[in-house]
Amino acid sequence: MSVSPFNFRLKKPFVKQKLVKQVNPNLALHSLLVRSGRLKRKVKVDVYLPFPFRPYSRNYQCILLNDGQDAEQLKLVDTLTDFYQKGEKFVVVAVHAGDRINEYGTSGQPDYKNRGWKAKSYSDFVIHKLLPYLRMHYGLFMESDTSYVAGFSLGGLSAMDMLWKNPDVFSKVGVFSGSFWWRMKGLEQGYHDSDRIMHQIIDKGKYKEGLKFWFEAGTKDEEMDRNNNGIIDAIDDTLDLIKSLVNKGYTNEDITYLEIEGGEHNFNTWSQAFPKFLNWALVD
Repeated sequence: MSVSPFNFRLKKPFVKQKLVKQVNPNLALHSLLVRSGRLKRKVKVDVYLPFPFRPYSRNYQCILLNDGQDAEQLKLVDTLTDFYQKGEKFVVVAVHAGDRINEYGTSGQPDYKNRGWKAKSYSDFVIHKLLPYLRMHYGLFMESDTSYVAGFSLGGLSAMDMLWKNPDVFSKVGVFSGSFWWRMKGLEQGYHDSDRIMHQIIDKGKYKEGLKFWFEAGTKDEEMDRNNNGIIDAIDDTLDLIKSLVNKGYTNEDITYLEIEGGEHNFNTWSQAFPKFLNWALVD
C-alpha cells in the first residue's frame, strides 16, 4: 500500500515527480525523477529511509550509491530492513545510471577511448544539485563525516573519484570490484602501470585528513593478468591503489580490504559483501 510517511515541498522544475511508499514496517522508499540539464536526462533517484524517519536529526548517516537501478540484484531492501530492524539510523540514496560508460569514470579525465567524458557532469549533478536538495527537503545534515559514497565496478571507480576530489562532502568510500584498470593508454599503445588514471590522481594528490577507504575484490573477478604475475588485474589494480594511498600517509586504520575467495564480478558476490561494508561504514 502506498502511503506518505513524510510530506516535503517539492522544488520544481528540479524534481519532476516523487512517488512514496512504505515497503515494510521498517523501511520507506521515495522514488524521485530529477531533471539534469548537463546530463540531458531525467535521473531516477531512490531514497531508502528507516521508518519512522525524523527530519532534521543529526543521527542519520547517508550513503550515496551508484547503480541504483541494480538494487534488486543487490538485495538492498532485505539488507536495509535487517539493519533498520536493529535500530541503525542511515539513509541510502541510490542513483540510477544512464549513459553509464560515459557518466562514470574519473571527473575531468576520460580514458584512452574518451570513455567517462560526462563524469564531471555526473559528479556536479550529485554534489551541487542532488545533495543540496536532500538537505533541504529531507532535513539531512549530510556533513562530510556522516556522508559516504559507494559503487560497483565502474560505479566504484566513480565513487572513489568523488570521494577523493570532494573530501569536504564525503569521508568514506566503498568500492566493490572497482574498475581501477581505467587508463590513458591501450595495451597495444605502450601501456605502463603509471597510465592508470585513478592511481595517477592519487599519486599526484595530497593527503586528505579524515578519509576512510573500503575495497572488495574477488579472486574470480576476471581472468586478465597483464603482467603475468599470477594475480588477476582486478586484485593487482586494487592492491596497487592501496599502495598509493599508503604512500600518501593512510594507514591500516584508514583502509580496509576484503578479498573474497571465488568472488566474481557480479551482484551475487557484491550482495554478500554489502552488509560487511555497511557494518564498517556505520561505525563512528
